[in-house]
Amino acid sequence: MLDDIVFMLELIGTVAFAASGAMIAIDRKMDIFGVATLGLFTAVGGGVIRDLLLGNTPPLSFREPVYALTALGASGLMFLKPMRRRYSAHQRAFDTILLLMDSVGLGVFTVTGVQVALLRNANLYTAVFVGLVTGVGGGILRDVMAGQTPFVFVKHFYASASLIGALCCALLWPILGQLPATLAGAFAVIALRLLAARYQWNLPRPD
Repeated sequence: MLDDIVFMLELIGTVAFAASGAMIAIDRKMDIFGVATLGLFTAVGGGVIRDLLLGNTPPLSFREPVYALTALGASGLMFLKPMRRRYSAHQRAFDTILLLMDSVGLGVFTVTGVQVALLRNANLYTAVFVGLVTGVGGGILRDVMAGQTPFVFVKHFYASASLIGALCCALLWPILGQLPATLAGAFAVIALRLLAARYQWNLPRPD
């Protein structure tokens, strides 16, 4: 039961990140190969980095093709002409959907990173660090490949939201148990990202 819930969360995160990567690729006028590649790297990049850090090789996305296939399917759906017409005609809606997809992906992958680390008996520091890297890794790859400054460095304390959610998940794990801690951590990340975008919360910058 619990494994099924975790698997569903991972698929949700995969779809969300793949869609965000594909939408940015389309906005950059990439062809279908570029859209598929950016969507795939965004969806599985953080998980690959996580598994390499924990010595879990080959990475899960190489052993379980369902993740790559899901990412490619979501990217292909975004590339369909009716879909492209919809969000090209409604830029504001495009930005809102992209923010939501990116926030969900960040939240889900952050807590699954923490979860994998804790299940391998990692300490608190390692679990939080792995959760952070898992959450932001795919987005960094997406933004670099799209030729833009990664959100993690400039947008609404992107990495900070992931860090807080990872810490929340890791601290609540021994108190509430695996599933409640995972859901609480994911909710914290998503809520912080959306609130930061709504109220323009940012970390201090040089004057």
